[in-house]
Amino acid sequence: MFTQSEENYIKAIYHLAAISEKGISTNAIAKKLDTKASSVTDMIKKLSDKEVVIYKKYQGVTLTDFGKKTAANIVRKHRLWEVFLVEKLNFSWDEVHDVAEQLEHIKSQKLIDELDALLDFPTHDPHGDPIPDKEGNLQTIEKSLLSVLTKGEIGILVGVNDSSSEFLRFLDKQGIALGQQITIIEKEPFDDSLSIKINDKKLSISNKIANNLYIKKQ
Repeated sequence: MFTQSEENYIKAIYHLAAISEKGISTNAIAKKLDTKASSVTDMIKKLSDKEVVIYKKYQGVTLTDFGKKTAANIVRKHRLWEVFLVEKLNFSWDEVHDVAEQLEHIKSQKLIDELDALLDFPTHDPHGDPIPDKEGNLQTIEKSLLSVLTKGEIGILVGVNDSSSEFLRFLDKQGIALGQQITIIEKEPFDDSLSIKINDKKLSISNKIANNLYIKKQ
Protein backbone atom coordinates (compact mmCIF):
# COMPACT_ATOMS: atom_id res chain seq x y z
CA MET A 1 0.00 0.00 0.00
CA PHE A 2 1.13 3.52 -0.73
CA THR A 3 0.17 6.82 0.85
CA GLN A 4 -1.65 9.45 -1.22
CA SER A 5 1.53 11.51 -1.35
CA GLU A 6 3.57 8.53 -2.58
CA GLU A 7 1.00 7.83 -5.29
CA ASN A 8 1.16 11.45 -6.44
CA TYR A 9 4.93 11.15 -6.83
CA ILE A 10 4.69 7.84 -8.67
CA LYS A 11 2.14 9.25 -11.09
CA ALA A 12 4.19 12.42 -11.64
CA ILE A 13 7.28 10.39 -12.53
CA TYR A 14 5.18 8.24 -14.88
CA HIS A 15 3.91 11.30 -16.77
CA LEU A 16 7.37 12.89 -16.94
CA ALA A 17 8.87 9.62 -18.22
CA ALA A 18 6.36 9.62 -21.08
CA ILE A 19 7.99 12.75 -22.54
CA SER A 20 11.63 11.95 -21.72
CA GLU A 21 13.82 9.04 -22.73
CA LYS A 22 16.26 9.82 -19.93
CA GLY A 23 15.96 9.52 -16.16
CA ILE A 24 13.83 12.19 -14.49
CA SER A 25 15.65 14.84 -12.47
CA THR A 26 14.56 15.72 -8.95
CA ASN A 27 14.13 19.33 -10.11
CA ALA A 28 11.69 18.23 -12.82
CA ILE A 29 9.68 16.27 -10.25
CA ALA A 30 9.73 19.22 -7.85
CA LYS A 31 8.44 21.53 -10.60
CA LYS A 32 5.72 19.06 -11.62
CA LEU A 33 4.45 18.76 -8.04
CA ASP A 34 5.18 22.36 -7.03
CA THR A 35 7.35 21.31 -4.09
CA LYS A 36 10.94 21.60 -2.87
CA ALA A 37 13.77 19.54 -4.33
CA SER A 38 14.70 18.44 -0.80
CA SER A 39 11.20 16.99 -0.34
CA VAL A 40 11.58 15.09 -3.62
CA THR A 41 14.90 13.64 -2.47
CA ASP A 42 13.30 12.34 0.74
CA MET A 43 10.40 10.78 -1.16
CA ILE A 44 12.64 9.17 -3.78
CA LYS A 45 14.49 7.44 -0.95
CA LYS A 46 11.20 6.04 0.38
CA LEU A 47 10.06 4.91 -3.06
CA SER A 48 13.43 3.36 -3.75
CA ASP A 49 13.16 1.37 -0.51
CA LYS A 50 9.77 0.12 -1.74
CA GLU A 51 11.34 -0.91 -5.08
CA VAL A 52 9.18 1.50 -7.06
CA VAL A 53 11.97 3.65 -8.46
CA ILE A 54 15.68 3.49 -9.18
CA TYR A 55 17.77 6.59 -8.59
CA LYS A 56 21.24 7.02 -10.03
CA LYS A 57 23.25 10.15 -9.41
CA TYR A 58 23.57 12.31 -12.53
CA GLN A 59 21.15 9.97 -14.37
CA GLY A 60 17.95 10.72 -12.51
CA VAL A 61 14.95 8.66 -11.47
CA THR A 62 13.37 5.79 -13.41
CA LEU A 63 10.43 3.57 -12.52
CA THR A 64 10.97 -0.14 -11.98
CA ASP A 65 8.59 -2.56 -13.74
CA PHE A 66 6.64 -2.70 -10.48
CA GLY A 67 6.65 1.10 -10.37
CA LYS A 68 5.37 1.37 -13.94
CA LYS A 69 2.49 -1.00 -13.23
CA THR A 70 1.66 0.84 -10.01
CA ALA A 71 1.67 4.19 -11.80
CA ALA A 72 -0.43 2.88 -14.68
CA ASN A 73 -3.02 1.62 -12.18
CA ILE A 74 -3.28 5.07 -10.60
CA VAL A 75 -3.64 6.69 -14.02
CA ARG A 76 -6.21 4.03 -14.98
CA LYS A 77 -8.36 4.90 -11.96
CA HIS A 78 -8.04 8.63 -12.60
CA ARG A 79 -9.14 8.38 -16.22
CA LEU A 80 -11.96 5.92 -15.54
CA TRP A 81 -13.34 8.30 -12.92
CA GLU A 82 -13.15 11.15 -15.44
CA VAL A 83 -15.23 9.10 -17.90
CA PHE A 84 -17.72 8.28 -15.15
CA LEU A 85 -18.09 11.92 -14.12
CA VAL A 86 -18.71 13.05 -17.70
CA GLU A 87 -20.92 10.18 -18.89
CA LYS A 88 -22.90 9.40 -15.75
CA LEU A 89 -22.92 12.58 -13.66
CA ASN A 90 -22.96 15.18 -16.45
CA PHE A 91 -19.74 16.94 -15.47
CA SER A 92 -18.12 18.95 -18.25
CA TRP A 93 -14.64 17.91 -19.36
CA ASP A 94 -13.05 20.96 -17.71
CA GLU A 95 -14.48 20.04 -14.28
CA VAL A 96 -13.37 16.44 -13.87
CA HIS A 97 -9.61 16.58 -13.28
CA ASP A 98 -9.59 17.88 -9.71
CA VAL A 99 -12.36 15.50 -8.63
CA ALA A 100 -10.62 12.53 -10.26
CA GLU A 101 -7.42 13.53 -8.44
CA GLN A 102 -9.22 12.67 -5.21
CA LEU A 103 -11.01 9.55 -6.45
CA GLU A 104 -7.88 7.98 -7.95
CA HIS A 105 -6.61 7.09 -4.47
CA ILE A 106 -9.49 4.72 -3.69
CA LYS A 107 -7.93 1.30 -3.04
CA SER A 108 -10.80 -1.10 -3.89
CA GLN A 109 -9.84 -3.08 -7.00
CA LYS A 110 -13.34 -4.55 -7.20
CA LEU A 111 -14.82 -1.05 -7.34
CA ILE A 112 -12.54 -0.07 -10.23
CA ASP A 113 -13.25 -3.30 -12.13
CA GLU A 114 -17.00 -2.76 -11.73
CA LEU A 115 -16.60 0.89 -12.76
CA ASP A 116 -14.76 -0.21 -15.90
CA ALA A 117 -17.53 -2.67 -16.75
CA LEU A 118 -20.26 -0.11 -16.03
CA LEU A 119 -18.64 2.26 -18.51
CA ASP A 120 -18.34 -0.55 -21.11
CA PHE A 121 -14.54 -0.69 -20.89
CA PRO A 122 -13.58 2.72 -22.34
CA THR A 123 -10.16 3.04 -23.98
CA HIS A 124 -9.81 6.84 -23.71
CA ASP A 125 -10.80 9.51 -21.20
CA PRO A 126 -12.83 12.67 -22.02
CA HIS A 127 -9.62 14.49 -23.05
CA GLY A 128 -8.55 11.79 -25.49
CA ASP A 129 -5.87 10.27 -23.26
CA PRO A 130 -5.60 6.45 -23.35
CA ILE A 131 -6.75 4.48 -20.32
CA PRO A 132 -4.31 1.74 -19.23
CA ASP A 133 -5.78 -1.75 -18.93
CA LYS A 134 -5.41 -3.87 -15.78
CA GLU A 135 -1.91 -4.90 -16.88
CA GLY A 136 -0.83 -1.32 -17.50
CA ASN A 137 -0.96 -1.52 -21.30
CA LEU A 138 -2.11 1.49 -23.34
CA GLN A 139 -4.12 1.43 -26.54
CA THR A 140 -2.47 4.29 -28.39
CA ILE A 141 -3.38 5.81 -31.73
CA GLU A 142 -1.18 7.57 -34.23
CA LYS A 143 -1.74 11.28 -33.78
CA SER A 144 -0.17 14.60 -34.74
CA LEU A 145 -0.45 18.17 -33.55
CA LEU A 146 -2.88 20.23 -35.59
CA SER A 147 -0.06 22.74 -36.13
CA VAL A 148 1.83 20.37 -38.46
CA LEU A 149 -0.99 20.15 -40.99
CA THR A 150 -0.83 22.16 -44.19
CA LYS A 151 -3.45 23.77 -46.40
CA GLY A 152 -6.06 21.31 -47.59
CA GLU A 153 -5.24 18.58 -45.08
CA ILE A 154 -7.95 17.03 -42.92
CA GLY A 155 -7.87 15.44 -39.48
CA ILE A 156 -10.15 14.23 -36.69
CA LEU A 157 -9.65 15.88 -33.29
CA VAL A 158 -8.64 13.09 -30.90
CA GLY A 159 -7.04 14.81 -27.92
CA VAL A 160 -5.65 17.88 -26.22
CA ASN A 161 -2.09 18.63 -25.15
CA ASP A 162 -3.23 21.23 -22.61
CA SER A 163 -5.99 19.87 -20.38
CA SER A 164 -6.23 22.91 -18.12
CA SER A 165 -9.72 24.11 -17.27
CA GLU A 166 -9.01 27.45 -18.95
CA PHE A 167 -8.09 25.86 -22.28
CA LEU A 168 -10.99 23.39 -22.22
CA ARG A 169 -13.46 26.18 -21.51
CA PHE A 170 -11.96 28.15 -24.40
CA LEU A 171 -12.54 25.18 -26.72
CA ASP A 172 -16.14 24.93 -25.50
CA LYS A 173 -16.71 28.60 -26.32
CA GLN A 174 -15.36 28.03 -29.82
CA GLY A 175 -17.47 24.90 -30.31
CA ILE A 176 -14.38 22.70 -30.66
CA ALA A 177 -14.77 19.12 -29.37
CA LEU A 178 -13.23 15.68 -29.72
CA GLY A 179 -14.38 13.67 -32.73
CA GLN A 180 -14.85 16.67 -34.99
CA GLN A 181 -13.37 16.81 -38.46
CA ILE A 182 -11.01 19.74 -39.01
CA THR A 183 -10.00 20.98 -42.46
CA ILE A 184 -7.12 23.42 -42.95
CA ILE A 185 -8.35 26.23 -45.18
CA GLU A 186 -5.27 28.44 -44.92
CA LYS A 187 -2.00 28.60 -43.00
CA GLU A 188 -0.47 32.05 -42.41
CA PRO A 189 3.29 32.02 -43.18
CA PHE A 190 3.95 34.96 -40.83
CA ASP A 191 2.87 33.34 -37.55
CA ASP A 192 1.57 29.86 -38.55
CA SER A 193 -1.94 30.79 -37.45
CA LEU A 194 -4.64 28.71 -39.11
CA SER A 195 -7.95 29.26 -40.81
CA ILE A 196 -9.92 26.05 -40.27
CA LYS A 197 -13.33 24.57 -40.94
CA ILE A 198 -15.16 22.50 -38.33
CA ASN A 199 -18.57 21.10 -39.24
CA ASP A 200 -19.00 23.82 -41.91
CA LYS A 201 -18.05 26.52 -39.40
CA LYS A 202 -14.96 28.61 -40.20
CA LEU A 203 -12.58 29.67 -37.43
CA SER A 204 -9.22 31.37 -37.10
CA ILE A 205 -6.91 29.94 -34.45
CA SER A 206 -3.41 30.81 -33.29
CA ASN A 207 -0.37 28.56 -33.56
CA LYS A 208 -0.47 28.23 -29.75
CA ILE A 209 -3.94 26.71 -29.93
CA ALA A 210 -2.97 24.45 -32.85
CA ASN A 211 0.00 23.22 -30.80
CA ASN A 212 -2.39 22.00 -28.11
CA LEU A 213 -4.77 20.00 -30.30
CA TYR A 214 -4.07 16.42 -31.37
CA ILE A 215 -5.55 15.10 -34.59
CA LYS A 216 -5.60 11.84 -36.49
CA LYS A 217 -4.90 12.57 -40.15
CA GLN A 218 -7.51 11.53 -42.66
